[in-house]
Amino acid sequence: MTRTVLITGCSSGFGKATAKRFAETGWNVVATMRNVTSAGDLNGQPNILVTRLDVQDPTSVVSAVKQAIDRFGHVDALINNAGFGLHGIFETIPPEKIQEQFEVNVFGAMTVTRVLLPHFRARRAGIIVNVSSGAGVFTLPLISLYCASKFALEGFSEALTYEVAPLGITVKIVEPGGSLSTNFGSRSRTEGMSSTVPSDYLPIAEDAGARFQGLAQVATATAEEVADVIYTATTDGTDQLRYVATRDIEPFVRARRETSETTYIKTMRDAFMARPTERT
Repeated sequence: MTRTVLITGCSSGFGKATAKRFAETGWNVVATMRNVTSAGDLNGQPNILVTRLDVQDPTSVVSAVKQAIDRFGHVDALINNAGFGLHGIFETIPPEKIQEQFEVNVFGAMTVTRVLLPHFRARRAGIIVNVSSGAGVFTLPLISLYCASKFALEGFSEALTYEVAPLGITVKIVEPGGSLSTNFGSRSRTEGMSSTVPSDYLPIAEDAGARFQGLAQVATATAEEVADVIYTATTDGTDQLRYVATRDIEPFVRARRETSETTYIKTMRDAFMARPTERT
């Protein structure tokens, strides 16, 4: 029986590359996105169903899942890829943008998962892959809300494994590093953001910006390489929970997971925290 995967956020980046990766290997693919006019070359392929799914619109989630089952008969895997990143000083971010950050990155993934779980339970089989980030492992300045949302997604994913594994359902987490830069380009949502930063924060923001420029010089994986990791996590048949998807974040992940708390905090502060500023 041909396997079927439903992927959110397929209009670009990791989502589109992952949809193509699965389709090339013979899977049926339900490629979902907020605006289906962005599907591009995903259209017209017999084993790809392009359909609308906005993780902030539960009705669209139910509809997309129904279309997937009606078209292909079943769904074997869910990849929660849809997400975006807020970039800025926390104090300046409007409350409604904070809410949106969590609605998309956390509550959205929960909504899609909740809708598909009854289908997985009935079949006593299913794989859920949640695309997190290095920012779900360690934190960086200017992306406090993005880090908070990805930490929440990681906690949810890990806890969910205890509930669904006995039912034959596997949960995986993929942690890309390149997303720390790409999310703040095409995948950022800047409308409604404050353009005013208190002068106290300006040296801190400038320092962080310079440090990020240094990170940007480090070679990161392509979307296709991240898609390969997502594919592996989905198909390797193991119960491994976390997959680090890009080499650029490996030193920070090791600092977080393989050293003491004291060593980790010192490493990250030395790398990313500006010196104390004087009052003006």
